[in-house]
Amino acid sequence: MAEITASLVKELRERTGAGMMECKKALTENNGDIDAAAEWLRKSGLAKADKKADRVAAEGRIASAQNGGKAVLVEVNSETDFVAKDENFLGFSNTVAEAALASAAADVEALKAAKLASGETVEEARAAVIAKVGENVQVRRMARVDSANNVSAYIHGGKIGVLLELKGGDADLARGLAMHVAAMNPPYNKQSDVPADFVAKEKEIEFAKMSEKDKAKPADILEKIISGKIAKIVNEVSLYGQPYVLDTDKTVEAVLKAANAEVVGFQRLVVGEGIEKVVEDYAAEVMKQAGLA
Repeated sequence: MAEITASLVKELRERTGAGMMECKKALTENNGDIDAAAEWLRKSGLAKADKKADRVAAEGRIASAQNGGKAVLVEVNSETDFVAKDENFLGFSNTVAEAALASAAADVEALKAAKLASGETVEEARAAVIAKVGENVQVRRMARVDSANNVSAYIHGGKIGVLLELKGGDADLARGLAMHVAAMNPPYNKQSDVPADFVAKEKEIEFAKMSEKDKAKPADILEKIISGKIAKIVNEVSLYGQPYVLDTDKTVEAVLKAANAEVVGFQRLVVGEGIEKVVEDYAAEVMKQAGLA
């Protein structure tokens, strides 16, 4: 049997991130073959991943990758914000984004099978990072755009990601508008995109809020009052109608008109949105990381 040296254990530990005793055992089980030992540890990591798979992963980060008009966002989740800042998790997130950009994957399930530069799949790399950080890690969502127009992939604080496609204008305007979408979260692009049923419901609400005196006004006057209120609401929920965050004296629509540009569309991802989070205090989080809870 090959000698299991300290330097060999150290090399395997650096390569896999597994503990010293686990690395020594892996090398012993595989007669000192470091590649076979790494694979053995990866399989062990998969077993650990299964045990953690039902734990809520609502923290994490949004990562992006871009090459000209081709850009992607991916949401990668962890259980705690502590792990979301870990270098192993950050490296994995960036690698997944690059894999998404390089592949033709249209959804997360296809992305999981995409190959990384290392030769392993995204799913295999996910299992390996779980073994390193000790938490459930999930690749939850992705968004992509591939266009000949100006495209901005903007990330705010690692928690909010926006892809915005701009016809006309320039890269600076595309980025500014992506920042606006990140900050203001407009549900719709243009005022004409606001659904008719939403408008009808808002009309009902505005009419119900009116005083009996106003309701008794002539129909044409009543319609003008309600239409004015609805126009304001429609502007508030559409990108084009909102004051531009980088120049609040102008609406986004006015800025676009001046630049002879048009927002084709945008996608916005926020870490953990729609996931029911488990509330933990900081002390409990630290204790969990230390294996004391």
